[in-house]
Amino acid sequence: MISVPEWAVPSNEAAVPETPPINIAIAPAASPGVNAIAAPTSSHPVDPDLQVVWSWVDVLLFGMFYVGSTIVVAIAMMVALAATSHRGVMSLANDDLVKANVAIIAQALASGLAMLYFWVMVRLRNGGPFWSAMGWRPLGNTPSEKRILIAIHLGYGLAIAIVVSLLSKFVSQKEALPIEQLFQSRETILLLMIFGILVAPLVEETIFRGFLYPVVARSFGVVTGILVTGILFGLTHAGQLWGGWGQIALLIGVGVIMTWVRVARRTVLASYLLHVAYNATLFAGFFIATGGLRHLPTGS
Repeated sequence: MISVPEWAVPSNEAAVPETPPINIAIAPAASPGVNAIAAPTSSHPVDPDLQVVWSWVDVLLFGMFYVGSTIVVAIAMMVALAATSHRGVMSLANDDLVKANVAIIAQALASGLAMLYFWVMVRLRNGGPFWSAMGWRPLGNTPSEKRILIAIHLGYGLAIAIVVSLLSKFVSQKEALPIEQLFQSRETILLLMIFGILVAPLVEETIFRGFLYPVVARSFGVVTGILVTGILFGLTHAGQLWGGWGQIALLIGVGVIMTWVRVARRTVLASYLLHVAYNATLFAGFFIATGGLRHLPTGS
């Protein structure tokens, strides 16, 4: 459980408009046998943190775009690589090292397209400044407070990574995980580290905590928004961990914690800091355990 200092939680009282008075329409007396009941009507203000210019339709369209762009980019890379290396596409597709490197680079390129998609969407909808529209708001009010909060959230991410690493040792695993194929080459590991620390936290936090969470929470409530966003975050990584159900469950838990922190701080920046520190800690642990990538489990 993450303990958030009370002084570090920004106050939102001034940001939420007062609830307007309830207008009750009183119907005249109904004649016998006539069911004339006038129900009271009320207006419920929406939390400014959930006021976004996109909807469920946009969520569906983005999902289709992101999956489609990832596949198209990967295929285009394989075709281009086949043309430049004078190897057949099928030959490259059967090369585990090539497939791993192409998958990482294609994911990075698709992530860039996802951010461009969001930028165009916000501009077309006149949603205001891009980063604030996507939930990226300042963390803290003064420079000293910002530094303290940044350090706190980086520390949270480090602590979560250590706890997850320890718990994963007690989770049974009957077979090798698909993600282990990415840790058999120094070249692939370095690409994965760059992507996992510099690209993935930025894009994934924008997608899940900035884009998806407000829509879910606005429709079903904050608690449901936290749980659903965290679960979907973990499940999108299930392909890499297929067979390791305990690891998937742990990652879902991490996703829920990150979403909770984003809600508590009312900014995606908070969960981003946790995400960066979490990934960096896991990669640092692997780097140290392999003697600076000199002693890989099954790689060269």
